[in-house]
Amino acid sequence: MRAGDWQIDGVDSGDSASIARQVIQIEIEGLKCLGDSLGDEFNDVISDLLRCFSDGGKVVLSGIGKSGNISQKIAATLTSTGSPAVVLNSVDALHGDLGIIQPNDVILMLSFSGESDELAQLLPALKRFSSRMIAITGNRTSSIAMASDRVLEIPVKREACPFNLAPTASTTAMMAIGDAIAICLLRARGFTEEDFALFHPSGAIGRRLLMRLCDVMRRDRKIALAKPELSVREALGLMTEARAGCVCIVDDSGALTGIFTDGDLRRKILVDPGILENQLHQVMTRNPISLNQSSLAVEALKVFDATAIDDLVVVDDDGHPVGLIDSQDLPKLKLL
Repeated sequence: MRAGDWQIDGVDSGDSASIARQVIQIEIEGLKCLGDSLGDEFNDVISDLLRCFSDGGKVVLSGIGKSGNISQKIAATLTSTGSPAVVLNSVDALHGDLGIIQPNDVILMLSFSGESDELAQLLPALKRFSSRMIAITGNRTSSIAMASDRVLEIPVKREACPFNLAPTASTTAMMAIGDAIAICLLRARGFTEEDFALFHPSGAIGRRLLMRLCDVMRRDRKIALAKPELSVREALGLMTEARAGCVCIVDDSGALTGIFTDGDLRRKILVDPGILENQLHQVMTRNPISLNQSSLAVEALKVFDATAIDDLVVVDDDGHPVGLIDSQDLPKLKLL
């Protein structure tokens, strides 16, 4: 057969987009079958894993070939969501790596056929451990399934490969059941956004979940403060000195009572050229929007998205202005 001659269910190989749609449809069908098949045994697996963690154990995953690749992804997802997991290389296992297994661990064996030679050779050694073993396989009567305490069957009827050989729909289903296990464990263990942030301190996720306004706000000389009796002309001098687009008006106790921005000046001076001699309390916006300095920086994004303001005042627990967030600062925060 020449390259490009084969067809998949009547679709000419020259129409790549049609083939891609059919591949995706086959995988969707596999996922639907998988979802329909889940029941009490899946619940029992989650219970086993929760018991494992409460006893100080971890999940040990092993597979070969594409299933081995999937086991690495599942282990990474479990670990990043608070469920300790490692990958046992099925080839190196018999040469010392079995030492990674501890009595309270649970072993997840991934093999769609359930007859992978490398995993089958591990079974006698694994049975010497007291760890529970769970098979994720497409063959409930396979040697790996029969040796396991529980079986999660992958009921995929066909691969997306036209020869029904290359692992495609089956590996997609394996990855999906791994995600399902991870999220069920996450919810059962009460894993929170704050917990997630601890494991993802870098990148956009970490910044969104860890960065607080006190970490990024303009402060000290970069924030202009004034009393209500100060004139607009004098306030502009303070704004210029601070290189700020607004002045925060405070009362005698230092608490925030109002804000006056350069935008306010542009709008008001058109109707009142003498505004420069007005006192701030005559022209300020009272009770401006503010956030506490301990708020997450991402909260500032929400405020700017929901309002037309350009300057957000940051206050302490007593309502005293301690910082400022300018909308122009947002790109530098890299929160999106």
